[in-house]
Amino acid sequence: MILPPVRTVDYHTAGEPFRIVVGAPVTVRGATVAERRMFAIDDPAVDGLRRLLCFEPRGHADMYGCFVTPPDDAGAHFGALFWHKDGFSTACGHGTIALGVWALRSGLVPADPSGTTDVIIDVPSGRVTARVHADHVDFVNVPSYVLVSDVPVAGTSATLAFGGAIYACVEAATLGLAVTRDRLPELISVGREIKWALDPAARHPSDARLDGVYGTILFDDLGDLHRRNVTIFADGEVDRSPCGSGTCAQVATLAATGRLRPGQELLCDSIVGTRFTARVLADVVSDGRPAVVPQVSGMAYSIGESVFTVDPDDPLVPGFVLR
Repeated sequence: MILPPVRTVDYHTAGEPFRIVVGAPVTVRGATVAERRMFAIDDPAVDGLRRLLCFEPRGHADMYGCFVTPPDDAGAHFGALFWHKDGFSTACGHGTIALGVWALRSGLVPADPSGTTDVIIDVPSGRVTARVHADHVDFVNVPSYVLVSDVPVAGTSATLAFGGAIYACVEAATLGLAVTRDRLPELISVGREIKWALDPAARHPSDARLDGVYGTILFDDLGDLHRRNVTIFADGEVDRSPCGSGTCAQVATLAATGRLRPGQELLCDSIVGTRFTARVLADVVSDGRPAVVPQVSGMAYSIGESVFTVDPDDPLVPGFVLR
């Protein structure tokens, strides 16, 4: 692989990494971000760049990032093609929060004099908003809803919910587990098992490009509208944050059962102790079923800038993944 230097800006949102690439030295074809994702999945050059930036020694097994793309139309500021170690994802809430902060700090989107700036981003699952305030960002997602409840799996039951991607939500205690660092190897194992067991049955009602279980959310119920969770996504990748789009899926499940109503707030903690807050902005109908417009609030922080290169004599290109 021969590439010119690749410049990145790195952020973290609630502990979860997010590597932003502007002007990627590859061609990503498609009229929309959803189409570009499908192109990227099959294109050796685009997928090779993903691997280069995700895999060791430049990344690691839990790396996450995006290529900034043009928007679908003039209604958004830009597009984002999200990626991780196993491919290209349809949604990323923590990444959207990071992109909102980055867009203002880089000058790509001018700050609103009111102190609240809406950064509108096209992603593979639709159009989302990063509402940037001085000390936090509100991620306003696509409509989210429950696909099916009480699905038997791995000796327990799961709820499949859509929050820009499809998640399997499972209470950890039903598996004899708790969402704690010392149980992480077991959480990863069962998270992978549940994902792959339910993946064939997870079908989006209107867009086959959104089919499949993206991740398993294992949660502890800590009391009234307070959860601690870990999302095991892709194939064993661990979200350090409470997971933005996954929190949206949880908002949808709680709203569907009447536990979370407009005006109430969900506290969602991560396995490393960071927190998102979430709420229902509106009740809507999406894809012919009851849905909610969720908002997830958090903050992202810049952690560095890099210029990645490829030595033509390096035998470890694009790299490797070691779990």
